[in-house]
Amino acid sequence: MVPSEAEVARERTMALLRDIRRIEIQTSRLVTEHLSGSYQSMFRGQGIAFSEVRAYEPGDDVRKIDWNVTARTGEPHVKLFTEERELTVMLLVDMSASLSLGSQEYDKRNLVARLAATFAFSAIANNDRVGLIGFTDQVEVFVPPRSGRKHVLSVIQRVLTHESEHRGTSPVAALEYLARLHKGHSVAVLVSDFVDDTDDNAAARTRFEHALKVAKRRHDIIPIRVEDPIELALPPVGLLAVEDLELLGAGGDLFVDLSRGNTKRFAEQVATEREAFETLMRKLSLPMVSIQCGEDWQSPLIAFFKRRARRMRR
Repeated sequence: MVPSEAEVARERTMALLRDIRRIEIQTSRLVTEHLSGSYQSMFRGQGIAFSEVRAYEPGDDVRKIDWNVTARTGEPHVKLFTEERELTVMLLVDMSASLSLGSQEYDKRNLVARLAATFAFSAIANNDRVGLIGFTDQVEVFVPPRSGRKHVLSVIQRVLTHESEHRGTSPVAALEYLARLHKGHSVAVLVSDFVDDTDDNAAARTRFEHALKVAKRRHDIIPIRVEDPIELALPPVGLLAVEDLELLGAGGDLFVDLSRGNTKRFAEQVATEREAFETLMRKLSLPMVSIQCGEDWQSPLIAFFKRRARRMRR
């Protein structure tokens, strides 16, 4: 018996709810057992807010002198600052169609949802706010920063269910949107496969580097690269019909010659592009996390949190 449309829709909804619940349980346990303490030492107190002005005292930092008040009163005054009590965590999440690729237990989109959920649940455990900027080659989703479990679950749902309207991947669009949107300090977790389909790769890299530099002046940028093993090394199986996930509905069926020589060249090109990305991250002093589908994704996050916490205590 063929199921009705209502039955199919109901089953999809139930499957989605199971996925969300599974992600919540998994990431909440990870946060509680491993990341809660590291989160505070990593991020809390990184933002500062103006508090008041008082008269200058010997030993005060001259760089904190408020020259306007000093000129008005005739006496030197300095600005005092306090740590921001509430932090904003912005999730800049790749929602392009290429995230539907998955040769392992789950696809890249599901992995991205787990990573985003980890940071989101870490944030709300510390009474911080979480927002979402979902992008393809344009920003397609914006969820304003809020706190609370229901809010985080709705963010995870958007990551899992959004159907992209545009082709391609451009983290620059999300970084520029963040710069226009959020004028204060935030922790910006940039999650993507960083596979840009732009023909002019040199120009794309230059624009990406500039956008990162601008965002880095105000925000704490954390790049997380997600990959599927099949993207790194294709099997030499000869002529193969494939479907370009970012050309769906636009004649995306392609035939690819996966001869041994071509797959070797493909692997070399991928290695070159990955090294160029990692070199850029080192150049900008942006510690990154790289995680593949099918791998243990929790251990790299735990290690990153611990490394960062140690660095912040120095």
